[in-house]
Amino acid sequence: MVDDDRVEGAARNVGGKVKEGVGKLVGDEKLRREGQVDQVKGRAQNAIGGIKDKARDTLDRKDE
Repeated sequence: MVDDDRVEGAARNVGGKVKEGVGKLVGDEKLRREGQVDQVKGRAQNAIGGIKDKARDTLDRKDE
């Protein structure tokens, strides 16, 4: 089972890439930077979800 943070983080990362691309396309520096920030937040959230997944898997193996 994948942690919700992984899914939400991946979605935020992709949304940030889109936002950054649109900002570049229309010459909006603020939008481009917001996209970059969203990507960093998404990667961090995804990493937290990965840690949760690893902890859950470790605990599940100990129960066996």
